[in-house]
Amino acid sequence: MGRPPSIPVEDKLRIVVSVLSGEMTIAEAARRNQVSEQSISRWKLQFLDGGRTGLAEGGNPAKGSARERELAAENEQLKIALGEAHVQLRVWKKSAEHRLGPS
Repeated sequence: MGRPPSIPVEDKLRIVVSVLSGEMTIAEAARRNQVSEQSISRWKLQFLDGGRTGLAEGGNPAKGSARERELAAENEQLKIALGEAHVQLRVWKKSAEHRLGPS
């Protein structure tokens, strides 16, 4: 038996919010949306963990996740390295112009 089709994030959000608001139980939501109760329970936990993380960070989206911060730091390092390589290339070009004469 193959894997069921992927559920769009908007649908997962709608299902989780309806369960959290008490509109329906996890079992009802699973039946209506033809997904497993385990899937809905997992989405609910992921949703709540995401909210917990947001609150722990003071609700400041600029702080981002640990992965986002890691990528931002790597991005800054790469920008610095690129700038240094650019300066070095300009120095080499100037040096070559003086050694070879005007073009």
